[in-house]
Amino acid sequence: MSELCFVHAADLHLDSPFRGIRSAAPSHVADTLSSATFAAYRNIIELCLQEKVDALLVAGDIYDGADRSLQAQLRFVEGLAHLDEAGIRSFICHGNHDPLDGWEARLDLPAGCVRFGSEVEGFPVFPDEPGRAMVYGVSYPTREVRENLTPLFSETNSGPGFNIGLLHANVGANPDHDSYAPCSISDLIDTGLDYWALGHVHTRQTLREVGPAIVYPGNPQGRHPNEPGARGVYLVRVDNSSAVHLDFRPMDVVRWETLSLDIGNLEKEQTLLDAVDGLVEEALADAQGRSVVVRLELVGRGQLNGWLRTGDTVGDIREQLNERYANRSPWLWCEGFRVDTASPVDRSLVAQREDFVGDLVRLREEIGGSDVALAELRKVLEPLYTGREVRELLDGIISSDEGLRGILAAAEAECLAALVRDEESS
Repeated sequence: MSELCFVHAADLHLDSPFRGIRSAAPSHVADTLSSATFAAYRNIIELCLQEKVDALLVAGDIYDGADRSLQAQLRFVEGLAHLDEAGIRSFICHGNHDPLDGWEARLDLPAGCVRFGSEVEGFPVFPDEPGRAMVYGVSYPTREVRENLTPLFSETNSGPGFNIGLLHANVGANPDHDSYAPCSISDLIDTGLDYWALGHVHTRQTLREVGPAIVYPGNPQGRHPNEPGARGVYLVRVDNSSAVHLDFRPMDVVRWETLSLDIGNLEKEQTLLDAVDGLVEEALADAQGRSVVVRLELVGRGQLNGWLRTGDTVGDIREQLNERYANRSPWLWCEGFRVDTASPVDRSLVAQREDFVGDLVRLREEIGGSDVALAELRKVLEPLYTGREVRELLDGIISSDEGLRGILAAAEAECLAALVRDEESS
């Protein structure tokens, strides 16, 4: 079989609103977010044209809602028309966000586009060579499709060439997504198809590499903090032996990242501000020319906890960041700032307490300062490192008094952190 090349995309969510951020951000940030899903889609079309692929496959949720905007429909059809002019076929199915019974303007799709209906059908990638490659697919007739659709694919008469399944589904009961068209990997294997072009799960993952390849490309543009990192599509090449080669290509124009900073070793306010700047600069560098929306998290116990919780310190830090970075190109916008810090524990003061917490500190000092107590502790811990795998990790630590004292110190720190945190929150 001749080589086949196609782009596998899914979950475009064209015209996704970005409501929370667009209302608070400056106009140029809001405008970029407003057009982000359209820009990512344009990037997909450009990739298809540059790579001269044979087809574009879109596995559902083209639009963000069943009552899809006219702008989203016009932009989508325009992109497909560009592909059709270049002789590139397109195959699309609809999912739970854009079911067939949703509102849709009566727009003409280009001749080279196949839109699947509510019954599984098969169409050739190359109309003049129908035996070379086929795409089988189905669309959701309505938003909630709770039954397994894979048996419908098993009923198709797959041709001798390379056979692709196009489906919007939750494979393997992914808890992060609604259980629409639920099925298992075994169900997909049993259909006998060679490649499953899936949609619905927004995080890219390859569930199976061969026999068949089962792939989620994820969405091409992240839309909130729970969709971080690079987002895009797969450029798929099938060689003469029907081996599948996956090449992930980022298509996003804005990245979402959560940046975390532990204040434990930070003693000065300026040190913390410099550390935040370092995280922000790193996030921009990692985005490779894209703008970034970040959520900052400060964690840990440290001397700066009191300062962070005084007045509107956090709000001032966030405002300063946005003033400095929002007008850069590419820009960075801090959309949220979470503080989960606490005061450091003063062991000398805790050791003077006449309660369980004070007893804990004194016990650690008593054991650590006694050779006899350390020997007894080593004997108690001995069963933990009799197994070969565990012994390789712990033997050198537990066999020495210094190693045992290190374990005691770490255990005390964990206990004190939990106990004192409980006191502060009560």
